Amino acid sequence: MEKKYAILIFSKPPIPGLVKTRLTRERGGAFTPEQAAQFFKRSLWDVTELAMWCMDDLDALNRQELEANPGAPKRSYDLFISTTPAKNVELMRETIEQVPGWPREIHYMSDRGATFDDHFDMAFQEIFDQGYEAIVSIGADIPTLPRAHVTQAFQWLQYYSEVVGTPGFVCAPCQECGTSLVGFSFDTPIDHQGIYYNMDGRPALDGYYEKLTAKEIPSAYLAPVADVDEIEDLAHCLSCARALRESAKFQTGIYVPRRILDWADAIGLRPVAPPNTNHDPRQYFDDDEATGEESPAFPVEETEGHIK
Repeated sequence: MEKKYAILIFSKPPIPGLVKTRLTRERGGAFTPEQAAQFFKRSLWDVTELAMWCMDDLDALNRQELEANPGAPKRSYDLFISTTPAKNVELMRETIEQVPGWPREIHYMSDRGATFDDHFDMAFQEIFDQGYEAIVSIGADIPTLPRAHVTQAFQWLQYYSEVVGTPGFVCAPCQECGTSLVGFSFDTPIDHQGIYYNMDGRPALDGYYEKLTAKEIPSAYLAPVADVDEIEDLAHCLSCARALRESAKFQTGIYVPRRILDWADAIGLRPVAPPNTNHDPRQYFDDDEATGEESPAFPVEETEGHIK
């Protein structure tokens, strides 16, 4: 028995003024449109390489599975990159092939629709129509996505379909109540309608879980991973990427997004933080008996935020 699975990357081509506009000075960022596009192109290359590493990991897991159980399915994994409109497919191919020697084939496609939800549904369905069992979709602007997220996503979908007997769903949130990774099987009774094109103020993550709850679809939750939209996101991404680079000297299973790091190092880009003049009033947390003083009471204050 053979089963095939797909990793799907949604991406615009890295055209200045079309991608990562919130990183530009015109939108409150720090870069020119050309610099923002340079970052995004390198992130796309890193995520593409990450996907290939993940497919290597998944192939190794399947070999172990077959050694333990010769009757287990032979699993194969393919990479799709979807862009829009269709005229940009060749530009996307040319962009990816600026990096020579990719070890695996890349399938290029275009997605269509009136809304982003339609684009998601169309791309998923086109791949499912080719006989794929499950799809895990990731963004091109998440270069610090852990390798284990992708392998675990497929493992959860296989577990739900083959062990539980009910097709499932898997996701990893981003930092803004959206998603960095979404996956489900061909027969999972779910779609993306009302998720991203939502006029009621409901976050995408909540939208998915409303659908899951309504239809009692089993789901798996992976740790949040930040994408890069705002300049603060980029600072966080670079700090994490540099930490990954150092940890990879000692820790196995890490993917280091070296292309965005090379770009940041070349232009001297480093995250900064304002000086912290606050101090931790430790005396308020020390043992009252040791100090002989009673800790002061702090009144509850009204706060404002993004929750209502």
